[in-house]
Amino acid sequence: MSSVVRDRDRPWWRRSRGGKDDTAVAYVMLIPWILGMLFTIIPFGVSLWLAFTDYNLLQPPEWIGFENFVRLFQDPKIATATQVTLMYTLLAVPISIAAALGLAVLLNRGVRGLNFYRSVFYLPSLIGASVAIVMLWRSIFGYNGIVNQFLGFFGIDGPGWTTDPDWALVTLVTLAVWGFGASMVIFLAGLRQIPRSYYEAASVDGAGGWRQFRAITLPLLSPVIFFNLVLGLIGSLQTFTQAFVFSGGTGGPAESTLFYNLYLYQQGFQRFDMGYASAMAWVMFVVIALFTAINFFASKYWVFYDD
Repeated sequence: MSSVVRDRDRPWWRRSRGGKDDTAVAYVMLIPWILGMLFTIIPFGVSLWLAFTDYNLLQPPEWIGFENFVRLFQDPKIATATQVTLMYTLLAVPISIAAALGLAVLLNRGVRGLNFYRSVFYLPSLIGASVAIVMLWRSIFGYNGIVNQFLGFFGIDGPGWTTDPDWALVTLVTLAVWGFGASMVIFLAGLRQIPRSYYEAASVDGAGGWRQFRAITLPLLSPVIFFNLVLGLIGSLQTFTQAFVFSGGTGGPAESTLFYNLYLYQQGFQRFDMGYASAMAWVMFVVIALFTAINFFASKYWVFYDD
């Protein structure tokens, strides 16, 4: 009887039923998450439906079936945008990971002022590829920018980094590599988890620095490499802000920076072809999911877990 009285004295969300605690408090705590899911799932469903319609924001959507997806294989700019995006990914992701790993290994050797250097290299990733940073990058790599002025001291006539189709994408790749600080900090944390005894044993066996790096560091750091690889691929395939600001939304010069997401933006928010843009978005979603799934499948052949 006393237990019943005590139970009645509790707030309603803590009262027990049948000897079990009421889960009402859990549902109350889940309300923000449930609302967030609704604001995510509903637009997902609407965009999927719009992908099968002809919709221009001015007239009601008209069901056209798979015509938008058929257009994807007939649109020559889709091939150009896909090529630019894949080329950017193949260049930016490996170089960024290699730069982050190399610098993390150097900083892990007991460099004085480690916290200072870690903060300095991490700062660009905090700033991100914002509009101001991309505009600054355009100024630095302009024909009369700092880069060409520096090359001029050595008698080198630098190219038009932002106006030459052969160099515009390279400039954006450089911007992506510049923000490798987040990956470097993750690599540095992973390196700190590798026991020093492994390196000491390898040194006793006569293994040099490069041999230790290949036989100890890389295998034990492979989960961290895999993590940064997956995040890098997903981020690079969704590149938009850099290309939009860099080219003024045109994808120029000569469509050399026409990323897939930038072309999607042009279709949806410049031409108001929302049905076609929705189809493009879902194709991108499927492609990113496939890339991620392939990475997870292939990881069992090269990712090593110490346990």
